[in-house]
Amino acid sequence: MRIELTENAFGAKAVIRLHPSDSVVVALRNIGAGEPLDEATFPGLCARQHIPQGHKLALAPLRPGDPVRKFGQVIGLASAPIAPGEHVHLHNLAYTPSPADRTFRGGEKPALDLPVVDEDTFLGIVRADGSVATRNYIGVITSVNCASTLARLIADQFRGPEALADFPNVDGVVALTHKGGCGARDGGEAIDVLRRTIAGYARHPNFAAVLLVGLGCEDNQISRLLQEEHLATGSRIHAFTLQDTGGTQATMRAGAAAIRELLPDVNAVQRQRVSAAHLKVGLQCGGSDGFSSLTANPALGVASDLLVQHGGTTILSETPEIYGAEDTLLRRAVSPKVARDLVALLEWWEEYLAKNGETMDSNPAPGNKAGGITTILEKSLGATAKGGLSELRAVYRYAEPVTERGFVYMDTPGYDPVSVTGQVAGGANLICFTTGRGSCFGCKPTPSLKLATNTPMYRRMQDDMDLNCGTIADGEQTIAEVGAEIYRLLLATASGQRTKSEIFGYGEEEFAPWPLGATL
Repeated sequence: MRIELTENAFGAKAVIRLHPSDSVVVALRNIGAGEPLDEATFPGLCARQHIPQGHKLALAPLRPGDPVRKFGQVIGLASAPIAPGEHVHLHNLAYTPSPADRTFRGGEKPALDLPVVDEDTFLGIVRADGSVATRNYIGVITSVNCASTLARLIADQFRGPEALADFPNVDGVVALTHKGGCGARDGGEAIDVLRRTIAGYARHPNFAAVLLVGLGCEDNQISRLLQEEHLATGSRIHAFTLQDTGGTQATMRAGAAAIRELLPDVNAVQRQRVSAAHLKVGLQCGGSDGFSSLTANPALGVASDLLVQHGGTTILSETPEIYGAEDTLLRRAVSPKVARDLVALLEWWEEYLAKNGETMDSNPAPGNKAGGITTILEKSLGATAKGGLSELRAVYRYAEPVTERGFVYMDTPGYDPVSVTGQVAGGANLICFTTGRGSCFGCKPTPSLKLATNTPMYRRMQDDMDLNCGTIADGEQTIAEVGAEIYRLLLATASGQRTKSEIFGYGEEEFAPWPLGATL
């Protein structure tokens, strides 16, 4: 789904109607009680109370049980009588299960009216196996929580401006730790997902070399991890355990010595011009607001389509946040199997949440609601817009290697650190992250771009935001223009330009494998 707006669709307007069948409009700025709203388009319509920007107000009378539509799709049912001009939000709009049609009706190929962007290369780092990196890190990854302090002690020896001064082509030494690795059955879901995630990071082209560090007696044995994931130690992957190496001091010295030996070879890289087809971009949104679906998300959808047009790959995720809008993806599935795979994920989530006494509508956070999002059905309409209009070519499990080119889907929770961790494990070498409330995030070894949905937040948090998409709502740029700008920013970032989150050092604490299964 992409909203089609003319260049002057926003401008100085107070509200915008997104589809002819909509029963609500969205406030483009704070609206005072009693204020008349665009007399030419909505004669006689006045706000009945203060309406915050990004929030909704009714266009026509609604009775309890009436469907409320935005983007032409149902976002919930009126839970009380609603008068024209009245604020529509948590107090009078109720969640209803997804009414989306999950039937595969043949692959839909919408006409892509994209801006002309000729740039189709970036300066990447080509690895010996032909994979292409956007960054050049050494990773220290734990098999179990018990080795977390050790991993940090090793990485800490290579922090600070002088530590890597002689190795300017090395982006850093990264310690990635987690809370799992034990208390789980070997061969069970929890260990399988954790192993798949760690292996994805160990293979990631943005890591020139990796140290796997463990305690020695954990369920997630490093030897078993290597065997199950078809990895082998050697010049690129090294393994240490505290119990076998002689405790904290001895293992810290051994790990640091291994890194010092690796540094000259890791530093001996040169960026070279390569096709944009080597980019795999994870599409994310967090701290979403009422503007997410109007500005940053559809603009990122344009950038996604541009990258796919140039042979690259984009990965949409966060399965709870496509609920209610799944039909917009299923229509574009290239085959019945792809459609079935996506529906199977939604059915798994429905069963999983029911077992835990939850519904998909538990997803919108307090910040989402404060920003104008009422139900998950509404949130999903914006979230799916990040995927543009390209055909859906494949569906992957969490942290599975993404091998298909084009627009694909990966199953993840909506929680950003867990979701992005799965995408990076799948091979994403860039992340694009839209936010309306101001989420701060990084995901080493992959650079993360933060795209602001509205100008007030961008101005408050310029140090954290890489691009202001609020210019769309301000009437200064079109969705297509900002989409082209995002695409060019992707190429510049892939070529080595640092993101705001990289400058601050975000990205290690955010490593968060999905903790599935029982803890024993």
